[in-house]
Amino acid sequence: MNRTMEGSPQMPAPVQAAYSYCEAVTGQQARNFAYGIRLLPTDKRQAMSALYAFSRRVDDIGDGALTPEAKKARLEDTRSLLERVRNGTVDHDETDPVAVALADAAQRFPLPLGGLDELIDGVLMDVRGEEYETWDELKVYCRCVAGAIGRLSLGVFGTQPGVRGAERAAEYADTLGLALQLTNILRDLREDAANGRSYLPADDLAKFGCAEGFHRTTPPAGADFAGLVHFEVRRARALFAEGYRLLPMLDRRSGACVAAMAGIYRRLLDRIERDPDGVLRGRVSLPGHEKAYVAVRGLSGLDARTIGRRTLGGRA
Repeated sequence: MNRTMEGSPQMPAPVQAAYSYCEAVTGQQARNFAYGIRLLPTDKRQAMSALYAFSRRVDDIGDGALTPEAKKARLEDTRSLLERVRNGTVDHDETDPVAVALADAAQRFPLPLGGLDELIDGVLMDVRGEEYETWDELKVYCRCVAGAIGRLSLGVFGTQPGVRGAERAAEYADTLGLALQLTNILRDLREDAANGRSYLPADDLAKFGCAEGFHRTTPPAGADFAGLVHFEVRRARALFAEGYRLLPMLDRRSGACVAAMAGIYRRLLDRIERDPDGVLRGRVSLPGHEKAYVAVRGLSGLDARTIGRRTLGGRA
């Protein structure tokens, strides 16, 4: 049998090509994510790229210009493809590289593929135009579109053998996904409003006088918009603090990967907190040099080690 230099079986050429396609999609469409997965071993990086490419396909259907009924049909077709991946009936020589790569990743890693069903469910919520009265309702959506991705990623990362508290790892991965998604919601307030979408809980909007929405570049008259943003920032920070308990359970390279990706979002949250009105003027983002700095810290393992010490210290 042909083997690679690392001693593992030679990957069939169609599967290698499928992974290369997924990695190209990831590099082009998700630079923050691509930064984070660079430190992973080849097999884990490929699996994460396959997960991203499939998730991106689902998101693009939801965000596209099709009618709601056409979107629903496309999403159900995608669910049927996922069922084939789950059943192991996707062949190496099929013409869909995302399906081929995801099927191979599912054979190599214990991926909880039901998380991708949850993602489809979450995008269907968007297609239906659902809004959320309470944080508990919004959490259901966030768990579908982000928490599930955290749990799928954990299937790739795995936990260190014998690590304390590993039974809660999936819970922490889910919570970290919620933190990232709430940060996304704050960042995209204006863009979502322009697209007729509202995600923040109606209870919170009413509490801070923001029930009329965010269709202008200035806060609603008489609203405590800064108070609303700071309230949601505190909620996101609490989610980050809980989700970061995952890091000491991961191996060094996986922990550094997570720290790099999450670190960019935490800095984004800091920027939103300093200038709440900025999210109404346009999409808030980090400059390239700051993203690079955060990524380097994460990829070096510095943030993972620091967070790990704090987390373990907090348990003592």
